[in-house]
Amino acid sequence: MIHKVTPPPPNWANRTLFHGDNLPIMRGMNSESVDLIATDPPFNKGRDFHATPDSLAAGARFQDRWSWERDVHESWTDQITDDYPRLMEAIESARYAHSDGMGAYMCFMAVRLLEMRRILKPTGSIYLHCDPTASHYLKACMDAIFGWKNFRNEIVWERIQGAGKRSQYAIRSFGRSTDTIFLYSRGNDYTFNANDVALPYPDISSSFPCHDDKGRFKRRSPFRPPGLGPRPNLVYDYKGIAPPHSSGWTVSKGKLQELDEAGEIEWVNGVPWRKQRPAVGIIPNNVWKDIPTPAKAEKSGYATQKPLALYERIVKAGSNPGNTVLDPFCGCATTLVASEQSDRQWVGMDIWEGAHDVVIDRMRKVIGPLFGDVHYTKEPPTRTDDGETAAPFLRVKQKVKEPEGPRWTRAEMYAHLLDQHGPRCAGCDRLFDDPRYLELDHNTPRSDGGLNHISNRILLCGPCNRLKSNTFTLSGLRRENRKRGYMKGVEND
Repeated sequence: MIHKVTPPPPNWANRTLFHGDNLPIMRGMNSESVDLIATDPPFNKGRDFHATPDSLAAGARFQDRWSWERDVHESWTDQITDDYPRLMEAIESARYAHSDGMGAYMCFMAVRLLEMRRILKPTGSIYLHCDPTASHYLKACMDAIFGWKNFRNEIVWERIQGAGKRSQYAIRSFGRSTDTIFLYSRGNDYTFNANDVALPYPDISSSFPCHDDKGRFKRRSPFRPPGLGPRPNLVYDYKGIAPPHSSGWTVSKGKLQELDEAGEIEWVNGVPWRKQRPAVGIIPNNVWKDIPTPAKAEKSGYATQKPLALYERIVKAGSNPGNTVLDPFCGCATTLVASEQSDRQWVGMDIWEGAHDVVIDRMRKVIGPLFGDVHYTKEPPTRTDDGETAAPFLRVKQKVKEPEGPRWTRAEMYAHLLDQHGPRCAGCDRLFDDPRYLELDHNTPRSDGGLNHISNRILLCGPCNRLKSNTFTLSGLRRENRKRGYMKGVEND
């Protein structure tokens, strides 16, 4: 019998605002503890953003510029290179196709997106706000992390309605008036409440001219068109009424009686008509043109503030009342306010020290003084689950316990192994003229936890490294190479 393991509850309180870098905070959160992530991170615009000086968010600022040398931690690249090679390829493609700065931004986002996937419940989803500056590179990273089959929508939000450039000689491009929101799910069974975000029909009186105590409807014949052909099983008498041809009724006799008893059949001069009622509304497509940028009364002065209506739609579509919503880049608290208004629990994170005051002021302004206490802390939570690391489906190696001892960087281990053994592949024993043909790998499969140990490291050429990914061990690699005749002079294991 398979016993379903229930994950531990969230290791933080509802209405918690964390102040600080969101990476260690998310690493301290229990796995599968969040229902929805709705966030508006930096876009890599190459600009510095400042709030207006006399606004609610006065003093808020952030630098949206990225450098591989300054902003990328070696532990990040070590972890991604070792455990998530597909993701590293996406990051490197951004670095080479665009710039080191774009690669640095992708690396910054990747290590955080790995944690976001881990803390999402199996029914959870993420809405990531970005713009064309880096959206195509971000999608490649999200495909690698969440799986391309879990990509659900690319939502285009028209933030500037009806805007364009005046026709003049100097104009050399079309106007830029949209942002992108990527929707990915954790799996197939994800929360999506289409009816909760349906738009009302502008006027249904002409399309549905009749009405009763349940609302508007239009009459629809209960008989199938003759062109559909005979259906003997749908030919029957009901209250003395028979179908006019062999195509029969549109439903079975039992279903017709059920509709009649529910008041969904209208009798006009002894003739039954089905009542067709309008749908709940119009489900938005992936182009959102009905939500403008924040009105003056809504603005807090935060440089990149998004409209509350935009995140209300996201929160209602992607979660249920009582669910937990996370915004790791909460800024001026738009996601948090939308969650509070929609009867959701929430947790936010921001590195700006004034975020707490903005959250309190915006909540009081929009919700009122009795919405509840905000728990403000600078300390990351302490995990109470099994401590599994992010995105295990991306790993290509098995887990073993690594020995105790000093942990080196990849560069230090690479230099040490070259000094000890020269530019020689540990799999096929070939000596290379150029050490750049060699890649750092593990002697035996590595453990979880993101730590490196020199005693478990080897240098392999590219073909051997790819082969070892399938055989998992150096012994298996050498056996496979001997079968192929690549190691005639190498001793047996």
